[in-house]
Amino acid sequence: MPKNKFLKFIFRVLILFVMTLIIALLLVTQPVFTGTNLKPSLSLEKNLKSNVYYLSETLPSEVEEGFRLDESAKYIFSELTQYSPNTRYQDFDVQGVTYRNVVVDIKGEIECGTYVIGAHFDTYGDLPGADDNISGVAGLIELTRLFSKNKPKCDLQMVAYTLEEPPYFRSEYMGSYVHAKSLYDNNIDVKAMLSLEMIGYFSDEAGSQNYPVKGMSYLYSDKGDFITLVGNMSQMGLTRLMKKAMRSVTDLPVYSINAPAILAGIDFSDHLNYWQFDYPAIMVTDTAFNRNKNYHTKFDTADRLDYKRMAKVVDAVYYSVHQHMNQ
Repeated sequence: MPKNKFLKFIFRVLILFVMTLIIALLLVTQPVFTGTNLKPSLSLEKNLKSNVYYLSETLPSEVEEGFRLDESAKYIFSELTQYSPNTRYQDFDVQGVTYRNVVVDIKGEIECGTYVIGAHFDTYGDLPGADDNISGVAGLIELTRLFSKNKPKCDLQMVAYTLEEPPYFRSEYMGSYVHAKSLYDNNIDVKAMLSLEMIGYFSDEAGSQNYPVKGMSYLYSDKGDFITLVGNMSQMGLTRLMKKAMRSVTDLPVYSINAPAILAGIDFSDHLNYWQFDYPAIMVTDTAFNRNKNYHTKFDTADRLDYKRMAKVVDAVYYSVHQHMNQ
């Protein structure tokens, strides 16, 4: 092959490689360019803090060992009942022991499918679990309060799950698997599911954010000052719509990633069980152990969370779900 033709060939290969890489990066990061500054109410921030402190610190010290799940479920039930009379337990048995999810059914204005927002309330062992995942549960309670004041267009189920943590993680005994299967068995048309998984830990320090793969900090940020939407490659449409909606109502940075489950963390929460039934689902997270070094330790305490930014996450989720229902 003549030299000039060879150089042209190499140039075309390089151009193709660069274009392929750019397209791949765009698919993974789902960039959108909107933003505003909607300030959450002080009552939202106050309520989040109160529930996190109670469920992660006060309640564990008040109940006997082994009864924390039951007492947490009772507390969550009592909180959710304030905002909806359609609050119920979803009981199921695991090896002769009864466990329970807490479910709120909010009827929509019209028949347009069902949305699910969920968060697990069990913590790893007997640890406080303020971020993992009492922060998600506190967010769930406040979202229920907000939706009770402004009825959604479509049906909505708010679910507090049990048994997300080991030894039942990735098993059919997870509370979220039980719930997802019940929807499937009853032919419920699920339009979207959002899993709130650790939404309260933030940092403005350089180097405070880590990633499962080197170089990702060039695509995102090396500061843990953002919230992330996480899904597999099948959830790109849902991810982009929710990200755009969230960014339209908050000044909190909202990033996203869509990648195969081979990338560590993509399916590390309750949304994975909805994928098993072909329901669209994504995770809303502060990136867990990639940022919060107190993950699964006794130092995951309520005083370490950022309730102001946590309130922004809750507000953004609330408005983005309303927007998605009206697409």
